[in-house]
Amino acid sequence: MKSQAKKAGKTRDSAVDAVFGAYPEPVKAKLLALRRLIFDTAKTTRGVGALEETLKWGQPSYLTPETKSGSTVRIDQVKPSGQVAVFFHCQTNLVETFRELYPELSYSGNRAILLDAEDKLPEPALRHCIALALTHHVRKRKPARDR
Repeated sequence: MKSQAKKAGKTRDSAVDAVFGAYPEPVKAKLLALRRLIFDTAKTTRGVGALEETLKWGQPSYLTPETKSGSTVRIDQVKPSGQVAVFFHCQTNLVETFRELYPELSYSGNRAILLDAEDKLPEPALRHCIALALTHHVRKRKPARDR
């Protein structure tokens, strides 16, 4: 189920708002904080451009349609654990890279960073991981010596 897309700065998408509204507290608060972090990271990361916010698999998802610079980032709760997750495309090496850079974070296979809804966000690490995801295709296209 895909909702209408939302680009940064445009009106809010009611389907995405409805999904956020259905989350229990403090999951909702943590996911909204992640959403702000994703948009802020996109805004401050060179080459990303405007993000599109939509629903993929019923989860708030963030894409880079303007520049096609990155891989989709999704967020959702992990039932019934009281955790939230930042999901990345599982057929990339993104989570493997994150594990090497940030072994202190918790992961789910090759697809997600797991966070406790009650804990403070590890913002510097998450910001870096999100920036790497949002620029994944650009970095993949560059010759090895330029990376």
